[in-house]
Amino acid sequence: MLTLDELKKWLQRGLTRLDKLLLVLATQDKPQQVADIVAVAESVGFREPKSWNISTILSGSKGLAVRTTGWELTETGKLHLRHLGVATISPAAMQVAVDLRKHLANITDHQTRDFVEEAIKCHEAGLYRSAIVMGWLGAMDVLHKHVHAHHLTAFNAEALRVDSRWKAAVTTDDLGAMKESNFLDRCENISILGSNVKKELKGCLDIRNGCGHPNSLRVSANKSAAHLETLLLNVFDKF
Repeated sequence: MLTLDELKKWLQRGLTRLDKLLLVLATQDKPQQVADIVAVAESVGFREPKSWNISTILSGSKGLAVRTTGWELTETGKLHLRHLGVATISPAAMQVAVDLRKHLANITDHQTRDFVEEAIKCHEAGLYRSAIVMGWLGAMDVLHKHVHAHHLTAFNAEALRVDSRWKAAVTTDDLGAMKESNFLDRCENISILGSNVKKELKGCLDIRNGCGHPNSLRVSANKSAAHLETLLLNVFDKF
């Protein structure tokens, strides 16, 4: 999101009324009433919106802003601002994307690389729910392939010990048939993952589940960055 100091500088540029209103919304983390939008603009010395029909302008944004309990940016709106050159995420959150991009050079498997690259692009574009889901898919792809290549016999033995109905996995797709939470448990049981790492990854799984299904959950740049950083340090950099 923009700081008020950054907003003050952006509002001095020759932008459209719509873009200026979107910039005001980018400083806030909750829906804004028209009076709130005017107040934010005036707080940085920009008084023009007081004479504008703000609702009409935002209603014609073609999905860049939407009215819920007030006016707020959509993910498309955040992407639009990013194309203008607005950094809508903090330097620390952006650094995670930079670190992941550096790691891409070490990923030789094309499928894994595609997952991770899409997660990075989503994070950079402010599509945080999508970034969380794609990052998790990449991490699970790495773990499935690591188990398949190095621990398949031990994994199958442990899975069968816990559940006599388990049909021994032969391919990575077979491993993907197991519930992800159970998969992480089996990985801990045969010492692929430590208990603390498994706990952190289960936390990542919980947030991925929240982001991967239709619901009202909202996540920030920092939540996405923390999720991706956990996966980077404990999966992508390790396996």
